[in-house]
Amino acid sequence: MSGPLVTATRPRDLLIAALVTAVVANLLVRLTYGSLPSIPAAAGATLAALGVAEALGGRALRARIERRPGTTPVPPLVAARAVLVARASSMAGAIMAGAWAGLLVHALPRSAEIAAAAGDAVAGTVGILSALVLVGGALWLERCCRTPDDDQPGRAR
Repeated sequence: MSGPLVTATRPRDLLIAALVTAVVANLLVRLTYGSLPSIPAAAGATLAALGVAEALGGRALRARIERRPGTTPVPPLVAARAVLVARASSMAGAIMAGAWAGLLVHALPRSAEIAAAAGDAVAGTVGILSALVLVGGALWLERCCRTPDDDQPGRAR
């Protein structure tokens, strides 16, 4: 068997998920905007916290995978679980970025006229940025879970 069983997350897949979600979310927002409650500005901030936690966890896990002095080796199952968390988080972040973008596309043009839309535009901006932090942290965690021989040039994938 040549190459890894699990391939790296492709940015194309994340972009497609974000775009499809943005279109669907925008349609839903257009249909229901008048009946939606206002969205708190910090509603998406938890995504950023998760992204930062995954990036920090990836850094620590990388040191253990490389068996740096003072660290304990990582059991293969722990690394495999971390990769699964990273892949799921990157997809969730992409989907949430699409959802926030769908809201933002509707609210931003109306933000000068409608106070609720101005607040929703701020929430949408915070949400998109936070979702992108989650995607970045997840992709970093996934990258940190590579074994040292995965990074060798010329290795069959």
